Amino acid sequence: MYARSTTIQAQPSSIDDGIAFVRGEVMPALQAMDGYVGLSLLVNRESGLCIATSAWETEDTMRVSTERAKPLRDQASRAFGGGDATVDQWEIGAMHREHRTGDGACVRATWIKMPRDQVDRSIDFYRTDVLPSLENLDGFCSASFMVNRATGRGVSSATFDSREAMTRNEENARELRNARTRELGADILDVGEFDLSLAHLRLPEMA
Repeated sequence: MYARSTTIQAQPSSIDDGIAFVRGEVMPALQAMDGYVGLSLLVNRESGLCIATSAWETEDTMRVSTERAKPLRDQASRAFGGGDATVDQWEIGAMHREHRTGDGACVRATWIKMPRDQVDRSIDFYRTDVLPSLENLDGFCSASFMVNRATGRGVSSATFDSREAMTRNEENARELRNARTRELGADILDVGEFDLSLAHLRLPEMA
């Protein structure tokens, strides 16, 4: 399974328009493309950072859809009042869903950089060590780990029932993040917290 994330630095005043465009225009267009699995949209209303992630059955279907979806990305960027969209492509290494999300769900995402020859080890480590620890956090819904083998970058995303739950586990999550990243021999590039504005990423269990 593969995924493409599109990151837009939106104008906070345009975020609702952008969400409406992704729901009403982008998602139906992607659904008509071969290999489409689902779509999610993360939004930080304070910073304006918005990340749409689409999932695809194979690397080929993702590659073909990338070019076909370019006009949609350009239009979405304008709807969000932002500049050019940044696109990243990923291999989905792990996915676990404890239960489906409801209204008010939030996501904490952690971007890391690891040695490129350690990508397979990082996936195994995430499945065997990180996921069980995340499951113990208050309000946990689901988690995923995506990697880019060419760059050694990865992103771990954990979804929680509510912002209150995510805030309550902040200290435990930080300790877990720092300890597990050291054990993996990776560097933390960034951490972000988001509202889960669209949750249609119907990935199968991969844990």
